[in-house]
Amino acid sequence: MRIVISEFMDDPAVDTLRADFDVQYEPDLVDRREDLLSAVQTADALIVRNRTRVDAPLLAAAQKLKAVGRLGVGLDNIDMPACAARRIDVFPATGANARSVAEYVIATVLLLLRGAYHSTAQVAAGDWPRNALSNGREANQRVLGIVGYGGIGRLVARLARGLDMRVIAADPVLAADDPAWREGLADRAELDDLLRQADAATLHIPLTDATRGLLNAERLARMKDGAILINTARGGIIDEAALADALRSGKLGGAAIDVFDKEPLVKGSALADVPNLILTPHIAGLTEEANTRVSDMTAQRVAQALRAG
Repeated sequence: MRIVISEFMDDPAVDTLRADFDVQYEPDLVDRREDLLSAVQTADALIVRNRTRVDAPLLAAAQKLKAVGRLGVGLDNIDMPACAARRIDVFPATGANARSVAEYVIATVLLLLRGAYHSTAQVAAGDWPRNALSNGREANQRVLGIVGYGGIGRLVARLARGLDMRVIAADPVLAADDPAWREGLADRAELDDLLRQADAATLHIPLTDATRGLLNAERLARMKDGAILINTARGGIIDEAALADALRSGKLGGAAIDVFDKEPLVKGSALADVPNLILTPHIAGLTEEANTRVSDMTAQRVAQALRAG
């Protein structure tokens, strides 16, 4: 049986698959669409990250396809109804990168609250901006709002509670009597109330028709003055131009954005040259440890599916 891997994967996991399957591993195949369509024609399984579009043209080319492994958790790049219609199993690496994402969130919350970590060049040059940097904020007793209270959101809550933050969470999918609320890590809130209360808000929801543009100019205006916003979920949930305006005006105190409506960002994006903004290239869930966990889980599940089929 043949497996095509179109984006980067941990080498030991690839070697494990090679022991039992014919593996075509080309991490840049995602950027060569015609070569990808040709490669999947004889593939029994395809392993992707978030950039490979498993859409109608690809599925039409991949007539032998039985399984798709997703090196991550988001599924918006995969046509799930079409896969279901073809009885193609899709295997996300649920939970494998949760710790990496949660630590990214906490790290950026602390960095943006303190506001003191961009002065290296000034200090090295002999400047001493001590007064300007003496008004940073502590996390202690600040309110962290978590939008989307699944596995990652709950881990963020656990880490935040370790810093003595107050945690509130909004999740329309979780009923008021869901066991998750009884853990006591976060108090349940409605989205608009969360945005009004939170000193820092972090997003952990999928991109759907209902969540696209969820944090638009109107909702950003409802946020607490000086609040911080973190997005490690999906691009498109936040209106990027409205976010830039809220940061430039001082309405928001800072933001860390790891995911974007279009990736990579185009030159001249609305998010270019915006103050108090951290931009990272969709790497919140990527660490040495997470790459190993995600790759091992995906390899194991795809291999089991092919052997069973």
